[in-house]
Amino acid sequence: MPEHPENLPLSGVTVVSVEQAVAAPFATRQLADLGARVIKVERPGGGDFARRYDTSVHGESSYFVWLNRSKESLTLDLKTGRGRHILEQLLARADVFVQNLTPGAAARIGLGTDALRERFPSLIPCSISGYGATGPWAERKAYDLLVQCQTGLVSLTGSPEEPARVGISIADIAGGMYAYSGILTALFTRATTGAVRPVEVSLFEALAEWLGQPAYYTRFTGSQPPRVGTQHATIAPYGVYTCADGKDVLFSVQTEREWAALCERFLDAPDLVDDPRFASGPARVAHREELNAVVTARFAETDSAEAMRLLDESAIANAGVNDVEDFLAHPVLAARGRWRDVPIPGGMTVPALLPPADLAGVMPRMGAVPAAGEHTEPLLAELGYSPAEIQDLRAARIL
Repeated sequence: MPEHPENLPLSGVTVVSVEQAVAAPFATRQLADLGARVIKVERPGGGDFARRYDTSVHGESSYFVWLNRSKESLTLDLKTGRGRHILEQLLARADVFVQNLTPGAAARIGLGTDALRERFPSLIPCSISGYGATGPWAERKAYDLLVQCQTGLVSLTGSPEEPARVGISIADIAGGMYAYSGILTALFTRATTGAVRPVEVSLFEALAEWLGQPAYYTRFTGSQPPRVGTQHATIAPYGVYTCADGKDVLFSVQTEREWAALCERFLDAPDLVDDPRFASGPARVAHREELNAVVTARFAETDSAEAMRLLDESAIANAGVNDVEDFLAHPVLAARGRWRDVPIPGGMTVPALLPPADLAGVMPRMGAVPAAGEHTEPLLAELGYSPAEIQDLRAARIL
């Protein structure tokens, strides 16, 4: 078996995860980055269905490559008694169990939180669901875009004419982040007090937390923030403007000092500083169209490099509007050495970004993305199964 990386914060912690898609794999990959041993249990005959979302990364799924480095893959049919027995053997040695199966599926096969606590009192169970384990929507399936819709996020995103989804799996990522932090908290609690606290996260409640600002705004004004495209619903000027060379620049004015600097040094219109239409943040939002006409005209008469130079000199935050190719070549990522090569199935390597939280003196593990079932035989051997017994399990299609 692979050795646990030494000197990583979670070295010695074992996580067993019956996971699929995005939320749970995102949580457990971050645990693996910090040295936890993550055993990913997949379906025989194909594994995690996220492996087949696309074939863009040398034949592998972009989702799967992103979410599953540094894990060990075991294929196991959990619909069979023999398969569940093997899982129980793994859980008896584990610190954490993570699952994001369809509603009710974990409980039906004896993997619900209460049942696990009875059989494995030191195990920290973590369940990730769509709408929570209780309540009127407990049995309802939830995918990322459905949750974006249910939290109202889609109604806040897009242009005035048309709402839009966020372009990444933001509900899944939110759920995975809270599962990750919840597991770390539970591990700390167990280590310091001996108490074992199960962790439960729903995608809906995770994303609901991120909707806090528009929720307060709507509750106390009686109307929700408008969709304004790349503008900001409650700050002006704040958004993307097109320059004379056709390139877009985003900038933001968030203080009165910045507003004065914009008027005097960029707009060349110092009289606007105290213009009653624009003399405060709320006034500028109320007169957004008039303000945008002035700002748009100024950007249209200068090229993007000059516009950003002038904004920089005025100490006003700004940036060109990148596409993903621009992001991949970003000088900050290159200069700070954020890319590492990670092996994927088939013998290729791909660049992956280091985790964003740097711990002094700690280099995260950036291990290989496993093939489906790649570690099945060594894991079973570790549990005491002989080659003949493993072959028998394969013949019975348990593995």
